[in-house]
Amino acid sequence: MDIKIAELIPLGLSVKISRSDGRVHGATVKAIHPLKAAVSVEWAENSATKGKEVELGELWDLNRELFEYLKSSSQNEPAPSARRNVGIRSNKTIPAFSAFKRKQYLCGEQAFFTLTVENEDLNHCKILFPFAFLNLSVMFHVSHDGDMNRPNWLFYKMIEEYRENLEIVPISLSDPVELHRICVCVRKRPLNKQEVARKEIDVVSIPGKGILLLHEPKQKVDLTKYLENQVFHFDYSFDETATNELVYRFSAKPLVQTIFEGGMATCFAYGQTGSGKTHTMGGDFSGKNQNSSKGIYSLAAQDLFLLLKQKRYSSMGLEPYVSFFEIYNGKVFDLLNKKAKLRVLEDGKQQVQVVGLQEVYVSGVEDVIKMIDVGSACRTSGQTFANANSSRSHAVLQIILRRGNKLHGKFSLVDLAGNERGPDVSSNDRQTLVETGEINCSLLALKECIRSLGQNSEHIPFRMSKLTQVLRDSFIGENSKTCMIAMISPGMGSCDYTLNTLRYADRYLLHLSIYSLRGAQWVGPGPALRWLWGSSPAWGAL
Repeated sequence: MDIKIAELIPLGLSVKISRSDGRVHGATVKAIHPLKAAVSVEWAENSATKGKEVELGELWDLNRELFEYLKSSSQNEPAPSARRNVGIRSNKTIPAFSAFKRKQYLCGEQAFFTLTVENEDLNHCKILFPFAFLNLSVMFHVSHDGDMNRPNWLFYKMIEEYRENLEIVPISLSDPVELHRICVCVRKRPLNKQEVARKEIDVVSIPGKGILLLHEPKQKVDLTKYLENQVFHFDYSFDETATNELVYRFSAKPLVQTIFEGGMATCFAYGQTGSGKTHTMGGDFSGKNQNSSKGIYSLAAQDLFLLLKQKRYSSMGLEPYVSFFEIYNGKVFDLLNKKAKLRVLEDGKQQVQVVGLQEVYVSGVEDVIKMIDVGSACRTSGQTFANANSSRSHAVLQIILRRGNKLHGKFSLVDLAGNERGPDVSSNDRQTLVETGEINCSLLALKECIRSLGQNSEHIPFRMSKLTQVLRDSFIGENSKTCMIAMISPGMGSCDYTLNTLRYADRYLLHLSIYSLRGAQWVGPGPALRWLWGSSPAWGAL
């Protein structure tokens, strides 16, 4: 059947679904996946929110009366004069059906988007569904098992069959936040326009708040295709529907309190070019324009000023400052001072100092957003295979609290440059290749420092790169906390990169957690570490 998404309304529709044990009950549609010919639904069960994906064909069979009514009501509507079913908003309410309760289909004063469905049994009808993304008009071909003309269709079918047995319980704002010194999260972005146009397969599933599945396509020597389903456990995992606010709540938000207690905090985003690091840290993009008020940078600033107004901190005489610099080709530049070149040195107390770095006093969130916009506009970018406007430097925004002239606490928010291989850059000029080599060397240095911490080595090679020098105090300080957000791309074409990112994050969690177990400042294991503890006999040797 051919389905065209023609209208868009942010409203959940109550439908009946069938569970794997044969139960049939109500659920609310939360998202639609055109290329999968499926919808995501959620329902409440035992004081918890659960969810799953349901194929459109199955949904049609269970809700035939609903769709027959929508068919008849749509046929009575006059056709619009321009571009049928595109960009039309409705304020209608779906009335009750004879065999269903009225409350299941009441939709209030909100609009819907329309699916125009045509097949042998149904000549023409409109199906109303909610959808989370705006300005979308997609044509696609559907069969029960998906489009057989899509590339790698057999892998697509195997992944969908595997997902049918998954019970999805997505993370939500109502879930409790667990406090621990080291937190590792992973965030999956949606398929982008280029991947959708290529009909790429989504090979990443996130069934729960700390679990991620990578369905790695494989082929035997006899050309038999199969999936290697790899399971990764982290403290938190976010699917493609998660907002920046949701990610911030479980990652960076708990760290803001640390700097008021005189500690050092670090939150950094790591991942492949084009995986969403700058979107997460800096804010939502609309074309080439970025809304800085929706990123982790500004969300952390909002909580900072809320805490400064509390009685227990307002009397301490704390003053907030912001600095913003980038590390490009092994050199440090001040993004708030016309990209002035800076030096990174150690003082007599072996504390790392960025000499000449300008710290700007900020009196409110608006000042911080202004500094973010100024610095982001100066940041070095370039073109790669994955991203036409790729960040080619590590950007570090520091929120600093001072008490008089003395440093009280510091929160470093790091947007790392994307890791990639040489052949993946669009240009073969020497500068681009040097940039790629320097980025990968600094990320390797970060990994080596993590490995040395995990092995309790006497020597930790922080001097291998400017990046690790700058982050040194945040890793080994007496009162330090760290959060890593691993960003991954879901497409089959990025599977190797995604697997490398997941292994990097997994190793980061393991080594830093071992280091924390041996130290005196450890707060407690996160869920992922508890899983490792229970599954690995090597923990008995610690």
